[in-house]
Amino acid sequence: MIKRYTTREMERIWTDENEFQTMLNIEIYACEAMAELGHIPAEAVPVIKERAKFTVERIREIERETRHDILAFLQAVAENVGDEAKYIHMGLTSSDVKDTALGAMMKEAAGLIIESLEHFREVLRRRAAEHKHTVMIGRTHGIHAEPLTLGLKFALWLDETERNIERMKRAQKAVAVGKLSGAVGTYANIDPYVEKYVCAKMGLTPAKLATQVIQRDRHAEFLCTLAVVASSLDKFATEIRNLQRTDIREVEEYFHPGQKGSSAMPHKRNPITCERVSGLARLVRSNAQAALENVALWHERDISHSSVERVILPDSTTLVHYMLKIFTDIVDRLLVYPEAMKANMNKTGGLIFSQRVMLALVDKGVVREEAYRWVQRNAMARWLEGADFKTNVIHDPDIKQYLTPAEIEDCFDPSHLLRHVDTIMARFGL
Repeated sequence: MIKRYTTREMERIWTDENEFQTMLNIEIYACEAMAELGHIPAEAVPVIKERAKFTVERIREIERETRHDILAFLQAVAENVGDEAKYIHMGLTSSDVKDTALGAMMKEAAGLIIESLEHFREVLRRRAAEHKHTVMIGRTHGIHAEPLTLGLKFALWLDETERNIERMKRAQKAVAVGKLSGAVGTYANIDPYVEKYVCAKMGLTPAKLATQVIQRDRHAEFLCTLAVVASSLDKFATEIRNLQRTDIREVEEYFHPGQKGSSAMPHKRNPITCERVSGLARLVRSNAQAALENVALWHERDISHSSVERVILPDSTTLVHYMLKIFTDIVDRLLVYPEAMKANMNKTGGLIFSQRVMLALVDKGVVREEAYRWVQRNAMARWLEGADFKTNVIHDPDIKQYLTPAEIEDCFDPSHLLRHVDTIMARFGL
């Protein structure tokens, strides 16, 4: 696990202590179910529940000899339980408890991420409402296009975040699965009721069919969903990084009092946290690739997936949870510069209204291709010669045959291009 990026809640889920305790709970629930079936003495269960304990240190000490973590775990527990320990793990294989515990841990980790996504959603809603009518230039290919509002940009992120919440809920359901069906999934030495009982206690769904392991397409779906969430955050962070560039500077990460941007240049205010989000997203995406590689196992099971999952599951859940927390803070305190937005929108001398002029000509009966050519030649004069676009349009011999100066002036009013903003924002209840 990448300890530097852990949050306390997520870190607890992936501790050895919690994993072994989760497996112990599964073993105890299995004993309860087998006692109900009469497969083990009922009086053994309270003894097991009272005495079943372990220390991670003892498990690791035994594991150095056994080279098998589950057998070491069972031996460490048995040392405390005594004779009744012979009823623990009856008819089970290691993956019965390991995979079921993993399902419970992934379900809990997904819950934390969903909570963070929901908090992020509320911050986006607030900022979208706040900047519903903060006008800025839209950019396509990095070039000025037409005006929009910062509120629309936040609402776009809000929409994607709501999709990510639904994706995470589906992924959580996909991995919230347990299996206690034996060495190749046939219940050869255990009654299916035990699986049903244990899964109910753990808040999991029994797998309809498993081999020795729960099938890894589920885990791949989970990791790919985390990668989508991370990629969304990368997308949002990249937008802020671009908008914070010196030559744009329409928004900016909050800069703490006393913060330093460079060891060499005292003037620097860098989007370092957004850059961190973008960098960590690359790790999460690479982990999703590893999860996809884990889907194809030999026959009913090999162990090639296990070492991978010990890294990618804690790391990816931890990283996404951390990324959500820091990026929510970025959006919450994002500095916004409306005057810079206004200045940038005016940089091209009205070129951003070229479509409005063209469509006004079409409305007057001009063939679209002809109207496009007339407007474009005046736009190119602005780009290449610095001529005033509006002035050129007003005096263009072809255009002025169809549009009056007042009609041309109306084409340069941004309010017409933004007249449906309220309609769009109403879709989000804003």
